[in-house]
Amino acid sequence: MDANVNGSKIMAASGVTLPESQQVLVRKRKVADENTELAVKKFGSSNVTFSAASTISKIASTRPSIGVRSQYGAGLAKTVQGVGTRSRPMNCAATVTGTIGKKPRVAVTAPTSVETAGAGSKRRPAWDLKGQLSDMKVQLGNMRTRMSEYTSKLEVSEVHSKQLQDSVYQRDKQLEIASSQIEELQSNLKAMELLLKNREVELEKCRAENSAMQGVLENKLKLTETELALKVACIEEQKSTIASLRDVIVDREERLHLTEQERRRLHNTVQELKGNIRVICRVRPVLDSEKEGCGEIEHVQFSHDDDKVITLTKKEESHIGRDRKGEVKYDFSFDHVFQPMAKQKDVFEDISQLLQSALDGYNVCIFAYGQTGSGKTFTMEGPDDMTPENMGMIPRAVDQIFATAEKLKTMGWTYKFTASFLEIYNETLRDLLVTKPEKNVEYEIKRLNNKSEQLHVTNLKYVTVTAEDQVHNLIAIAKANRSVAKTAANDRSSRSHSVFQLMIEGNNSNRDLQCTSTLSLVDLAGSERLDKSHSKGDRLREAQAINTSLSCLGHVIMSLSNKESHIPYRNSKLTYLLQNSLGGNSKTLMFVNVSPLEENFSESLNSLRFASKVNECVIGTAQLNRK
Repeated sequence: MDANVNGSKIMAASGVTLPESQQVLVRKRKVADENTELAVKKFGSSNVTFSAASTISKIASTRPSIGVRSQYGAGLAKTVQGVGTRSRPMNCAATVTGTIGKKPRVAVTAPTSVETAGAGSKRRPAWDLKGQLSDMKVQLGNMRTRMSEYTSKLEVSEVHSKQLQDSVYQRDKQLEIASSQIEELQSNLKAMELLLKNREVELEKCRAENSAMQGVLENKLKLTETELALKVACIEEQKSTIASLRDVIVDREERLHLTEQERRRLHNTVQELKGNIRVICRVRPVLDSEKEGCGEIEHVQFSHDDDKVITLTKKEESHIGRDRKGEVKYDFSFDHVFQPMAKQKDVFEDISQLLQSALDGYNVCIFAYGQTGSGKTFTMEGPDDMTPENMGMIPRAVDQIFATAEKLKTMGWTYKFTASFLEIYNETLRDLLVTKPEKNVEYEIKRLNNKSEQLHVTNLKYVTVTAEDQVHNLIAIAKANRSVAKTAANDRSSRSHSVFQLMIEGNNSNRDLQCTSTLSLVDLAGSERLDKSHSKGDRLREAQAINTSLSCLGHVIMSLSNKESHIPYRNSKLTYLLQNSLGGNSKTLMFVNVSPLEENFSESLNSLRFASKVNECVIGTAQLNRK
């Protein structure tokens, strides 16, 4: 810049006229040089020029408001306020200072050693433009060096400022979060304080209610104590009443026992008056398979006024040889006659009183007699598909025995029951409760001992039963094992006599009484005529054995009726097994079953005649087996 001014002076001295624009430029530079010299004189530095100050001012004004402090620790300089703004050089270091959010301040650092050397050296003359230019270049290099230092410091300051801004931003965010948490906690605190106040109010209410309830409970307690005292007095009174009632109960039990003994005596007296062997006649209905070709039952007649009478009628040709036919009637009278429409329960009601004698200590025997196909098995056992409506006499008798024994427990009686089921097939004993009989096992009828008249069968299976369902299961097993076969007279003919026995042992520990008895329920095989059954082979031998044993039964009945000294019990296994039931120490009842078909007229007539002989037989009074 000084070189340009000096050059213009030289040209003016030599008489050369400059253009007007160049003259204006020269005048401006001259004013700038004068200002620079004044600044150097004032601050003691001749090397600071306007251009350098202007450069510093531009740098400071274009930078953000970041404080720049000299490395030499000099004092603060005057703030530079924009591009082109004049600044006065200072003898101290100029530093750009400031904080975030404020305008920057520029502090001028102290002159370097080179500058101070230049300032202290001799001033170059005005014509030495080359030297001045050299000095300017040195000053410019120094300024550039200082500018690079300031630039790096500014960059570091910018990074530090950015970090500070990020930190401030994170602190602001944390402050916001903490403020929201504080607000939330304050709201929670207010809610808890409100809840606490409500709880305190409720607590006060509860305390008031508790005090009021305590007063009520105290009153109730006093009333309860009063009632308790009254009830204790009442209990004491009732205890004395119970003691007196116990004495009455003991007296009543004694009277009840005596009454029961009298009832049993009168009951058995009535049974004895009816006859030791009672006979009930039952005519079965016509089966569905027999209704075709069979009209009304005319040969069997019943009395409408007397249920103990039955009449068989048969038309016969006249003995004088003419076509007129006469009608022959056969009248019979038994203890009861049941017509074909009678139900199983109606038949059982007539024998139920007899079963009571078994629990009283009397031997009881019930057996069914009649021709094959007359309904004996249905009467005694029931059909294969047995229901409560069509159960036979055996399961009904078992149910009544157990039900009555349960009632007698109130009187001190306990009972033990032992069941057995056998059949007599071709004069051979078979155990029906054994599904797979063992070979070479013999069953013999023997007395228990020399002093006892009670019979038992060796190797026979005796089962202790405690409920009627057990007995029903045994009956089902025996029914499946019994010998049956098809004949011309009956599709399912029983080929053996079946004997169900229930031994009863009663004990009354209160009275020190014991009683024993045997209930025998017998389903006899049906008698059959060989010319109608057409039996051959095994069926023929079975029919002969059945008829023989039934004939032996008839002989025994006749001997008992005639009071003979010898009774042929041993002629048949059947009569030998039933000798206690037939010989006077038992209450015996016989069912005589009759077929409604007219083609079986002869067999029906024979069965009724045999039943009449049995009904007329007086075998003596049964003995009570009690200790």
